[in-house]
Amino acid sequence: MSTLSIHCLKPSALRLPSGIPGSPGRQRRHTLPANEFRCLTPEDAAGVFEIEREAFVSVSGNCPLNLDEVRHFLTLCPELSLGWFVEGRLVAFIIGSLWDEERLTQASLTLHRPGGHAAHLHVLAVHRTFRRQGKGSVLLWRYLHHVGGQLAVHRAVLMCEDPLVPFYQRFGFHPVGPCAIVVGSLTFTEMHCSLQGHAALRRNSDP
Repeated sequence: MSTLSIHCLKPSALRLPSGIPGSPGRQRRHTLPANEFRCLTPEDAAGVFEIEREAFVSVSGNCPLNLDEVRHFLTLCPELSLGWFVEGRLVAFIIGSLWDEERLTQASLTLHRPGGHAAHLHVLAVHRTFRRQGKGSVLLWRYLHHVGGQLAVHRAVLMCEDPLVPFYQRFGFHPVGPCAIVVGSLTFTEMHCSLQGHAALRRNSDP
C-alpha cells in the first residue's frame, strides 16, 4: 500500500495556547538546528517503543501499542506520526492513523483506514529525562498543525483517562462521552477536535 512521502516539517510561526512554553527553537534561535520535528519511519520503531514502554508500563502496566503495532503504523501511515529529535535523539513522539467512523471502537486500536477523515492519536509520550518541560504540549500543538494541513484529515480523535481531559481541552479537544474501548480495568473518555482552525493556520504560515 502506498503512503505519502516522509518529510521534515519546516519551522513556522505557531501561536501556542496561553500557558504553554515555546519550544527551544522559538526561545533560542541559535539552538534551532539541534531541534528537529519530522514524521517517523519504521527505523524509528525501536526507539519509539523504548520511550512508550517506560512511560506507560510503570503507570498502567500496558502499552497503547506493542512494537509490532508501532512498526505497522509507521509503515502504513508515517505521515500521521511526528517525532521531536534533540541533537538526533528522539525525545517525544505521537503516532496516529486514520479512522472512518464517528466514534472509536476496539478495532480502531489496530487499524488504519485510508478513507477516513479522523486522525486517531494512539499515543503521545515523552522521554523521562525531558518530562515536565512542556515538550508534550509543544509537540501536540505542532502535530495538530501538521495533520490539519492534510486535506483528508478533518478532525482529531483520542481516548484518555479522566485526569488528562483538561490537558487536551487546552488544545481544542472536547469530550464526547465515555469511550467504548476498555483496557483491563481502565476506562476512558473519548475526545474530538476540529482541525479547521489548524488547517487555516498552516495555510497562513506557509511561504
